[in-house]
Amino acid sequence: MSSMPSLKYGRQVATALPFETAVERAKALLKDEGFGVLCEIDVTATMREKLGETFHPYRILGACNPKLAHRALSAEPQIGLLLPCNVVVQEVGGKTIVSAVDAQAMMAMVGNENLAPVADEANAALGRVLSRIGEVSS
Repeated sequence: MSSMPSLKYGRQVATALPFETAVERAKALLKDEGFGVLCEIDVTATMREKLGETFHPYRILGACNPKLAHRALSAEPQIGLLLPCNVVVQEVGGKTIVSAVDAQAMMAMVGNENLAPVADEANAALGRVLSRIGEVSS
C-alpha cells in the first residue's frame, strides 16, 4: 500500500490488491468501523449500459455509520444532503486506488461547529479503513 497525493475533499491510497478484492476488503473494513454500505454504484457497468462507453473499473460505496449519522442529523437536519460517506475503489493504470471522502471538508461548508466532532470521528474511522486496506485479512 502506498500513499497518494492528497485531495482537498478526500484521502486516497494505492494497494496491490486486485480491484474486486479491494472492493470486498473495503466493505469488510467499513463494517469493522461501524459503517454499513447503503448503496454500491458500479460506475463501469452504468457507463456501459447507459452510454455504451468503456470505463475503467470504478465502484462507489455509499457508507453510513448510523451513530454518526444520527448525531449529524440531530445537529443539522439538512445534512442528509451530504451523506453518506463515499468510498471509491477504482483501477487506474494497473493500480487499485481506494479513496474516502474527507468528512471535515464536507461538513465545513455547512458552518455548524457542532458537526466538527462527528466529522473528526468519521475521518478517523475512514482513515483506519484506508490504512488497513492492503493488510492481509485473516
